[in-house]
This record gives sequence, structure tokens and C-alpha cells, in this order.
Amino acid sequence: MSAKFKEDKELNLGRIASDVLAFWKQNKIFERSVTNREGQPGFTFYEGPPSANGTPGIHHVMARTVKDIFCRYKTLQGFQVKRKGGWDTHGLPVELQVEKELGITKDDIGRKISIEEYNRKCRETVMKYKDQWDDLTEKMGYWVDLDHPYITYNNDYIETLWWILKKFYDRGLLYKGYTIQPYSPSDGTGLSSHELNQPGCYKDVKDTSVVAQFKVKRDSNSEFLFKDMEPADSLYILAWTTTPWTLPSNTALVVNEKINYQRIYTRNKYKEISQFVIIAKDLYDKYFVKATKPEDPYKLKPGNRELDMDFKTIEFKGKDLIGIHYEQLMTYLQPLNTSTQQLLAHAL
Repeated sequence: MSAKFKEDKELNLGRIASDVLAFWKQNKIFERSVTNREGQPGFTFYEGPPSANGTPGIHHVMARTVKDIFCRYKTLQGFQVKRKGGWDTHGLPVELQVEKELGITKDDIGRKISIEEYNRKCRETVMKYKDQWDDLTEKMGYWVDLDHPYITYNNDYIETLWWILKKFYDRGLLYKGYTIQPYSPSDGTGLSSHELNQPGCYKDVKDTSVVAQFKVKRDSNSEFLFKDMEPADSLYILAWTTTPWTLPSNTALVVNEKINYQRIYTRNKYKEISQFVIIAKDLYDKYFVKATKPEDPYKLKPGNRELDMDFKTIEFKGKDLIGIHYEQLMTYLQPLNTSTQQLLAHAL
């Protein structure tokens, strides 16, 4: 018995792919790979489903290829591998997309637009690109049942999750705990890591930040920093922070042992006193401008830019600051070991 195979005169990968897909579809190869193994041990693969409110990309092809390899391998081993497709209709990205399209905010729901109409629009939007996903799924040869998908906004799916949570509760596997959770004040909800990575989630804004000053303790290690400091006798290290809520528990500052730092004579515009501060040399022009007279260390400028670079300025390496101690910023909360209040070296 001889079999006839189509002979290709030239390599045409596009046509070959189309022919293979047509053969699979006409002969229901995927469906038969499941039904032919009825009664055999099952292998279940739980896929994290995509959301069809965005278009698929090459990274989805890569991830689905890896998923498909495992399912095909288990099928070849004789397992019955039922692969059920699904759609993740997670809320916040879809809600924000709808609100942007309609030109509304959360406060407008129930006033400018009814809750029912809002929900209906969200259901439409979350499946906006389903056709593109189905087309990609078929063309890349990803075997999965798209005719009977689970959809996370359907009651059957939601009630299944509640049933699972009830089983967890009955077995004592649920507990109350505390964790740091990103939160959206405008939407009144917590944010997942996935939501924080959505396009447009981050944008550059101008905001008030904190530059804290830490008073240096005068001792044998720090004496060289206090040279020729009259008329002011206070010396502070300036440190910018994006997490000011950690300042009460601060016990150390970090310096780069290789870069240059400067001691600068200036004036604290909040306390109206003259003082010396230490700052990285390359950063001084971000915070200060030069005074017009050497004897006048303070000239009020917009923002926080004041500086005299000529009057009693000294320069040193970050390594010279290693082991120097400073006073606790907020004295009502002292560390257990007060000797830890020092500068630490950090080489980049």
C-alpha cells in the first residue's frame, strides 16, 4: 500500500502553515487528541488566561508556545489533556479604559451614567479584541478549546471561586494578615502588580520631596569637618529621600566612598540661622545658587536654592565620612544601639 504526499517545488513556509492548519481543522486533530484518550489518566493544565481588552503581542506567542509544549508532551505520554480556554476580565484596567472613553470618573457612575450601563460598557470593552486573540491562537497552532471558554465575570466562574474559598475556610486555611498594598485613592481600591505595570500607569509629575538634615556629632572622628566653622557651629548632612515615613526609624546614612563631597556655609531659611551642610559636590547646583558676597551666606531665592561656594568651603572624599556619627533625627524614638547612628560606605 502506497501513500501519496504532496510535493512542494519550493519552500513556502506561509503556505505550509496554512495547509497544516487546514488539515488540523478539517480532521479535528486537536479534538481527537482529547477524545481518543477517553478513560486514560487526566492531566490538567491551569492556564492564566489573557484579557481581550488589549491586543496580543509577540510575548504572548512565546508564553503560549511554552504552555503548549507541556500539554502536547503529556498527550504523547497517553494522558487525556483537556485544555479549556478562558478570558480574564479583571476589573480596574478595563474600568479605567471605559472611563477614559466616556470621559467620566468614578464619581460620575450612578449620576451621569447608570451602574447597569457602566457594567454593560465594561463587558463590551473587555472583549474588544477577542477576534484578534482567536485568530492568533489558531495561526500559531496553540491547541485550546475556544468554543467553551470560562469567563471570569460569569456567575458560574464567580460562584466556583466562592465555593473554593469556602473549602479553604472549612479546612482552616484562611487567616487574617497584614501587608503593604499599593492603593488608588481615585478608584478607591487596592492595586495588583499587574495593574501597576499597565501602560500609562506611571507619568512624570512635579511633587514636593523631603531633604532631611542630620546633625553631625563632634568628636575625634569628625573634628576635621568642623575646621574654621565660625560664626556657625552647626554641621548637618543633607539627604534626599522618597520615603520620609522611614525617617523616625533611621539609623544610618549611605555615602559613596569614591565621590567628592563638600561642606557649604549657608543659612537655614526655616530656622533663620546660619549653618554648614554637607552635600555631594555634583549636586550643589541642584539646591543652591551662589551668594553675591562672601560674607553673606543667604540670599532668598525661589524654591530652596541658596549657596556660598567661596566662603569656608572644604572638599573631601566619601571614604572620609565612614564611621562618623550623627544625632538621631527624631529624638523621641531611639534605636536600641545608639552607636549605629553613623555613615556607612557604599562603593558603586
